[in-house]
Amino acid sequence: MAELVVDLSSRLTERLGSLAYNEICLAWGVKTDLQKLERTMSTIKSVLFDAEEKQVSDKGVQSWLRQVKDVFRDAEDVLDEFECEALKREVVKTYYSTARKVRRFFSSSNPIAFRLRVGHEIIEIRGRLDELIANKAIFDHLTDHHDHDRNVRSVNVRRENMTHSFIPASEVIGRDSDREVIVDLLMPKAVDQQSGNSQSVVSVIPIVGIGGLGKTTLAKLVYNDERVKGHFDLRMWVSVSVDFDIHRLMEKILSSALGTEVSEKMSVDQLQAKLRESLKDKKYLLVLDDVWNEDRSQWSDLRNLLIDGIKLGSKILVTTRNHSVASIMGTLPTYKLDGLSYEHCLSLFTKCAFKEGDEKRLSHLFEIGKEIVKKCVGAPLAVRTLGSQLFSEADERRWKLVRDSKIWELEREGSGHILPALRLSYTQLPSYLKPCLSYCAYLRHQAIRCSSLDLIHCWMAHGILQSRDNENMEMEDVGEQYFKELWARSFFENVKIVEDNYDIHYEFSMHDLIYDLVRSIGQDEWSVVDSGTKGIVENVRHLSFFEFDNKLMVSTMLQKLKKVRSIYTIEKAPIDESFLDTCFSKFKYLRVLRFDGLPLNLKELPSSIGTLKHLRYMYLETGEMTKLPNAICKLQSLQALTFGVCENIQELPRDMSNLISLRLLSMTTKEACFQDNGLSCCIADFDIS
Repeated sequence: MAELVVDLSSRLTERLGSLAYNEICLAWGVKTDLQKLERTMSTIKSVLFDAEEKQVSDKGVQSWLRQVKDVFRDAEDVLDEFECEALKREVVKTYYSTARKVRRFFSSSNPIAFRLRVGHEIIEIRGRLDELIANKAIFDHLTDHHDHDRNVRSVNVRRENMTHSFIPASEVIGRDSDREVIVDLLMPKAVDQQSGNSQSVVSVIPIVGIGGLGKTTLAKLVYNDERVKGHFDLRMWVSVSVDFDIHRLMEKILSSALGTEVSEKMSVDQLQAKLRESLKDKKYLLVLDDVWNEDRSQWSDLRNLLIDGIKLGSKILVTTRNHSVASIMGTLPTYKLDGLSYEHCLSLFTKCAFKEGDEKRLSHLFEIGKEIVKKCVGAPLAVRTLGSQLFSEADERRWKLVRDSKIWELEREGSGHILPALRLSYTQLPSYLKPCLSYCAYLRHQAIRCSSLDLIHCWMAHGILQSRDNENMEMEDVGEQYFKELWARSFFENVKIVEDNYDIHYEFSMHDLIYDLVRSIGQDEWSVVDSGTKGIVENVRHLSFFEFDNKLMVSTMLQKLKKVRSIYTIEKAPIDESFLDTCFSKFKYLRVLRFDGLPLNLKELPSSIGTLKHLRYMYLETGEMTKLPNAICKLQSLQALTFGVCENIQELPRDMSNLISLRLLSMTTKEACFQDNGLSCCIADFDIS
C-alpha cells in the first residue's frame, strides 16, 4: 500500500511554496527549477486521493503510486540538502576563521559546486515525475480532486487515564463464560479429574485462537480474578512472543516472581538456582502469553525448571495462535477461544464509537455501525479499532465509506480475516497520522515495551510532525499530541505514564496484528537483516539488524544501498567498527541511528560519522566507549543525542557548540569542566550527569 504518498506530497509542496524556500531560490539561483518542480508535484498531488482509493483493486495504480512515493522521497532528500547547507553556512559564519572559510571555498563543498550538483538533481527528479504523468494508462484515469475532510485534524483524545495493562472486568465484554471455564480448570478438583496426571506434574492449560480474538484479555481476566488470587501463593505473568530463548524467559519469570527487574547479569546456572529458590514449596500460577515455539525440546528444558520442587496444584496457563504449540505444551485439552457473538461485538462497538446514549440520538449512524460490526467476524480487536476510529464522527459519509470499502474484499488468509478491518482503521486516519503510525514498524525490533520519547524524536528526525495548526507548540508537544491521538484510536495498548528526573513520557506496546498492519504498510521501505536474509530491496529506507552469521554477505548487500534513512541494531547484532564505517560512509541520507548495544571493545566511533549531515537523532548504548570523535561536531542537523548505558565518556569533543540544532543531549560524562568552545556555551539547555 502507498497511502503515505498523500501526506508526503502535501509536506513537499508546502515546503516549496514557503517563504523560506523563496529565499533559498534567490540565494542559490535555482528559483526556476524549484518552481517547475512545485508545479509538477501539484499536478500529481491533485489525483493522489483518487489513486489511493483505486489501488485496493488495481495493481497498476498501486505500482504507479509506489513509483511516485519513491521519487517524492528522493525530492525530500534534495530539499533537505538546502537546509543542511544553510545550517553549515551559519556555523561557518559564526565559528570559522578566515583561513578555514577560504579552504572551504576551494573544497568540493563550496557554494558554486553545491548549486550545480543540486540543480542537476532537481532537474532529474522533475524528469522522473514527468514520466509518471505521461503514463496515460494510469494518470488519465485518475480523478482530479482534493478531499479536505481527510486532512482535518481531530484532537479529540479519549481514554486519557488508561495507563496500565490491568484490565478491570467491567471493561471486558462477552468473556464471562470463558473466564468461568478457565477458572474452574485452575481449581484442583477440576484439574485432577480431567487430566488424570500425577499430582507431581504441573498442569498446563492452553488457550488457542486466532490473533485479535482476545486470548490475552481473557488470560488477564483470569489472572486478576479474586478467586485465583486467593488460591495461589504466587502469580507470574510473562510475555513470550516469537523468541523462545530459555535464558531470557528465566530472567522474565524470575523478575515476575520477585516483583522487580533482575538487574545483574546472571548465568543460566545462577538463574536456575535463583528460580528454584523462588518457586520452592509455592503453589504458583504462571501465564505464558503469546507463545510461538514449536520445538518440543526447548519447552521440555523450561518445563523441567518449573516443576522441580514445586508445591502440588501449581498451574501454567498458555495463550497461543498455534494448535501445534498447544499440543506440545498442554497437559489438559486445548481451550479453543471463539469469536464474540454479534450482540457482544455490537455492545463493544457502541462503547467505542459513541458517547453514552448517543447511539439513540444518532440512530442513522448506529444502523450503519451494525453492518460494520457484522463484517468484523467476532474479532474484538477489529471492532474496537474501527469503533474508536469513528468515535464522535458525525459525518454519515465517513461511516458509509467504512461499511462499503473494497478493503473488506481483500484476500483472507489465516488470521488475515481481521486485517481488512484493521487496514480500514488505518485508511480512515487523517493523512498527517498515517506516516507516524507506519513508522512504528521499527518498535518490535527493540523491546516489548517502547518509549513515546524515543518514538517522537524519530518522528521529528524524519520531518513527519506538522506544526501548521500549532504555531506556538514545540515539536515534542506536537509529537505527544499525535501519540495520544493514535492511542485514542486503539493503535497502542498497555500505555503507562513514566516519570523520571528529566521528563514525563509514556511506555506502551502494540498488538501483534497492529504490528503486522504497520509492517505491511511500509513493506517496500523497511527491511530486517538477520541470518535468514537473502537480499535487500535496493530502495529500502529503513534497516533493522538482528543476529546474522555472514558479515561479508551483509556487507556486500549494504554496498548496493544508497537511500537508507534509519538504522537500528539490537544487542546481539554482531556489528563492529568496519560495519559502522560502512554505514557512515555509504548512507549519506541517514536521519536516525539507534545502536542498542555496541561492541564492548569499541572505544570510539569512526570519524566517518562526520559525513552524516542529515543525521538528526542518535541513540548509543555501550559501556566501554571513552570518547567521541570531534567529527561528530560536523552534524549540524543533529537534534537529539542520547546515551543509554554509556558511563565511561572521559572527554567531550572540543567543538560541541557547532551542533546548533541540538535540542536534547542526555548523557553521563566523567569530564570535570567543559571547554569554552564546547558544551559550556549551552549547558543550561541539556540533561547531563
